[in-house]
Amino acid sequence: MSAPLASGPHGPDNLRPLLDTVLAALRTGAATRPGPLPAGGPPAVAARLREALGDPLPEYGDDRALHTLVHAFTAGAADPAHPHCTAHLHCPPLAVATAADLAASVLNPSLDSWDQAPAASELESLVTRALAAEVYPPTGRTAVPDALVTTGGTESNQLALLLAREQHPQVRLVQAENAHHSLHRATWLLGLPEPVTVPAPAGTMDPAALDQALTALGGPPGTVLVAATAGTTDAGLIDPLPDIAGICETHGARLHVDAAYGGGLLLSDRHRPRLDGLSRAHTVTLDLHKLGWQPVAAGLLAVRDPHDLHALRHHADYLNADDDTEAGLPDLLGRSLRTTRRADILKIAVTLRTLGRRGLGALVDQVCAHATALADLIDVHPHFELYDRPTISTVLFRPAQATDSTVADVRRTLLTQGRAVLGRARLDNRLWLKATLLNPHTGPGDLAALLELVEGHTAR
Repeated sequence: MSAPLASGPHGPDNLRPLLDTVLAALRTGAATRPGPLPAGGPPAVAARLREALGDPLPEYGDDRALHTLVHAFTAGAADPAHPHCTAHLHCPPLAVATAADLAASVLNPSLDSWDQAPAASELESLVTRALAAEVYPPTGRTAVPDALVTTGGTESNQLALLLAREQHPQVRLVQAENAHHSLHRATWLLGLPEPVTVPAPAGTMDPAALDQALTALGGPPGTVLVAATAGTTDAGLIDPLPDIAGICETHGARLHVDAAYGGGLLLSDRHRPRLDGLSRAHTVTLDLHKLGWQPVAAGLLAVRDPHDLHALRHHADYLNADDDTEAGLPDLLGRSLRTTRRADILKIAVTLRTLGRRGLGALVDQVCAHATALADLIDVHPHFELYDRPTISTVLFRPAQATDSTVADVRRTLLTQGRAVLGRARLDNRLWLKATLLNPHTGPGDLAALLELVEGHTAR
């Protein structure tokens, strides 16, 4: 069997028939699903995949493997573009972003040294600074804000804690009960003390409780890192950022905002004001494979003061020798904790240039409007209870008078049937179904049909 390459002068010709095979398998695989998921639950999906795969490492190859496995992979996938796939912050990627991602895979640049990624390194520098300027609008400050590309919110939050620790080795994290689990985990990874957790009685950080916690901790400026959230995982809620920023400034605490979900509101003129106070944070987590419609991965950590990034500087003679750096070759090792890094910036750059601020802002407005429309349907439905009006694009609801066990059973039944993918969230000591709407093409009929599915599987 020949093994043609994807890059080089013959790469495009080698790829063309293979892309036709992939597209055909994507189409036929999707046609086997009854909805956004394959039917049968974990045992059935696993059995079908095992049958398609056969021996994972056979003695001799099979030139039909591409079609066979892509078909099976697609047939067993959760389709984020299906209007009833609403459980998680799992976006349907834009076609143009996916096409750009193919180019990055073909050329396979690695952003750990300039000689592996000449154009990619410059593109990353330009685009990350432009995105940092969205978080930190120009105000005449001398330092130019910057941003690093990450694999997503978890890596960005870990980096934020690392940068804070490098400023003060014994920094203490203060977070609310609504904080993402990655922050607590990062304290363990970095050898930091257990975080101080303050109440979030309405689902968002309580400023008065934060003030009390910072007063009790005391200490010199910078020895405390407060982590606020702009877009909680459970309900999409946004902490009161202006109040929190003011309290942090009063106490000399460093502020990080996890805006992995809500950061996409920056692109919308209508919804951007909900992030007032964001620019007062020292670091901000963004995630464009949520409200940015990028293929995974497309995370960022924006930094108000680029001098904080000096802590990431590292030397490896084969990648950033001093004489090479002095001669003008860019040093890329201080742009990440990772060494080998793919050019995720290409798909982001292509998307920003193709749609522009207004195009992406319109997508944000659409999914937020869909969430409002779903909440309206639930609000007037006699058999459903709405948790609250949506803040971004997440809606929590449950069948009226149902027990938590019934709510959980309905969700699992729809998953097993492959008919709908709904999330779950426990708030106010009750279990809620969660619909996170990230498909701009979802229609009113799709929303009504989703409620009909839930109602039809709720025992009365």
